[in-house]
Amino acid sequence: MTPTKKTTTPRRKTPAVKLPPNPFVHEVLELVDQQRSKAKKIDILREYADDALKSILIWNFDPTAISVLPEGHVPYKENEVPVGTDHTSLRREWKNLYHFVKGGNDRLSAIRRETMFIQLLEGLHPKEAKIICLVKDKNLESEYKITYDMVVQAYPDIHWGGRS
Repeated sequence: MTPTKKTTTPRRKTPAVKLPPNPFVHEVLELVDQQRSKAKKIDILREYADDALKSILIWNFDPTAISVLPEGHVPYKENEVPVGTDHTSLRREWKNLYHFVKGGNDRLSAIRRETMFIQLLEGLHPKEAKIICLVKDKNLESEYKITYDMVVQAYPDIHWGGRS
């Protein structure tokens, strides 16, 4: 009896998913979440780096970026209009996030700050609003497989600490 030669089928490489130009932050985080290796996650973070993504990652992972909003569920009405019609994005709104962290705009009253936050959430794409709600409680990792270490490796230009 001659031994049979074992044949293996070559592994198919899954095609690299390309996001459209100027993707939503949730699209980038979902793509990172789908990657199996840490190296691929870091590559995606680098490829789609922008100030909006970096700012939410800093708010989430930097212990000195302290949220001045109440923890927990935020009572807002989700923006239900079809995608692409009447949504704003974190790419456009990230410059206003300083109002919601300690040292950003401490002159705002708590009521005004919370009203501004709800208005921001109601204008954002629903998935981006959910991201901001997770980030304010430093809970992004509960939804997306991303760690502080990955962010540090992807963005060595971020200076951690000394924010509040």
